[in-house]
Amino acid sequence: MQYSVFDLLKLLGSLGLFLFGMKLMSESLQKVAGDKMRSILSAMTSNRFKGILTGFVITAVIQSSSATTVMLVSFVNAGLISFTESIGVVMGANIGTTVTAWLISILGFKVDICQLVLPVLGISLPLLFSKNTNRSNWGGVVIGFAILFIGLDFLKNATPDINSNPELLVFLSRYSDYGFLSLLIFLSIGSILTLIIQSSSAVMALTLVMCHNGWISFDMAAAMVLGENIGTTITANLAALIANVSAKKTALAHFFFNVMGVSILLPLFYPFLHLIEKIVVSAGFNSPFPSDSISLKETALAIPIALSVFHSAFNIINTTLQVWFVKYLATLINRIIKTNEEEEEYKLQFITTGLLSTGELSILQARKEITVYAERVEKMFFHTREILNPNSIKKQGKLKEKILKLEDVSDNMEEEITNYLTKVSEQAISNTATEKINQMLNVVTEIESIADSCHTIAKTIERKKGSKVEFLDGMSENLLKYSDALVELFCLMIGLIKEGKQTVTTDERLLLKELDKTYYKLQQEHFKNLRKGVYKTKTGIIYADILNELTKIKQYSASVIDMLSPSEEQKEV
Repeated sequence: MQYSVFDLLKLLGSLGLFLFGMKLMSESLQKVAGDKMRSILSAMTSNRFKGILTGFVITAVIQSSSATTVMLVSFVNAGLISFTESIGVVMGANIGTTVTAWLISILGFKVDICQLVLPVLGISLPLLFSKNTNRSNWGGVVIGFAILFIGLDFLKNATPDINSNPELLVFLSRYSDYGFLSLLIFLSIGSILTLIIQSSSAVMALTLVMCHNGWISFDMAAAMVLGENIGTTITANLAALIANVSAKKTALAHFFFNVMGVSILLPLFYPFLHLIEKIVVSAGFNSPFPSDSISLKETALAIPIALSVFHSAFNIINTTLQVWFVKYLATLINRIIKTNEEEEEYKLQFITTGLLSTGELSILQARKEITVYAERVEKMFFHTREILNPNSIKKQGKLKEKILKLEDVSDNMEEEITNYLTKVSEQAISNTATEKINQMLNVVTEIESIADSCHTIAKTIERKKGSKVEFLDGMSENLLKYSDALVELFCLMIGLIKEGKQTVTTDERLLLKELDKTYYKLQQEHFKNLRKGVYKTKTGIIYADILNELTKIKQYSASVIDMLSPSEEQKEV
């Protein structure tokens, strides 16, 4: 055999160049689209058919069903779309992935693409170094597209020629004469390759090149394509192992959808292939099956188009059949993966699947996670308010346990979100994005400080109980009224975190001043009671400690509000 280790390395390098081009094009397109793509995805999923169209369009544009799925999971988590609606987008994303095969079949094997892309590279290179972010991103799109096809051209040249290496054909033919078992073997090869390379589009390109060079027959290549459809869902399910319930459900729905489609097709595999053959021949192309009238070379040249037709037809028919059973599929998935609300409450919701392919999208995910973080600390604050109520003495033990548990959750979330934002800041991001990250890090610190104050109040109440200190009439009421006023401040803070930045009204700013007046009034009253000996010093210290921690909560909340929506005076400073 004349195929050396160096030739194998050239093949792997060509595949790597193809993957790099696809990654660069996909990431640049996501940067160009930014939040608009997410707005389209959330607006166009009101029914399953719009969802299919949306999944197809976005995946066809960004050339990555994985990116579409990651965005989709974030929308399900955020409650913007339901899990049932997400299934339609998954179906559309499957059809969208077939665009890659068509691009390769039409352009990659028909035209000397390198003669076209090199001038395009020369023209678009200045765009990549432009100071204008949008122009730079468009430059990345064009250059990624060019590198993708250069990689494909290298891939064609790096694969061994059957005439020079007939041993390859003999090796593969050993596994193609077992009838139905051969289909399962090549289906498994497609799944495993997709799992290893982590890109069904790249494996599809490799399959097309193998067909073009005569390595494998049309039926075995079609079996590999079916395997690639399953392989890409296994990758998604592995990624979802560390994710939340919504992510697991969406990934499992994708797996079931593709496996059921493959299972339906396998008994009709060869009749379906002959139908594809008729379609291809009627369109003016040669048959993908060898015959006496068609040479092996002509058959090999016809296979890529036939395989593209097969890939598209399979996904379109699979979607057409299963779209009517979306609710039943959702019910099945919900029965397999049951939501444990208590368990989910103590997990990260949005950043468990790692960084998204652009810094801007990762920042958006982090902001949603910070919203969840603030809401959990708000829940902690409500438990703290309840523990201050003298009527909740019997529940104080359970309330304290909940506060301690939420304190651990708060510490973990602060660490995870901070680590995530630090990793995002290490990417190539704009100055505006860097400012957002710095602001979000400060917000996370303030939220954690609120959690610490709630924890301190719970320990102070325990100290009060251990010291057998009793508050006089009016002391607990003062603390409850003060904490009630903080609730409105909390709602304002969480609203600002959700929106990122918005204007705070004059009345809402007056709330801060009123809280300052309330604290000053309670403090002066406390000092007066101490001087008059209304209550003992130990009682006064515990009361003051709780009052001061509530005031710290007010200050931390106000700090977040000022960061997200500074007043005119603060802007001038």
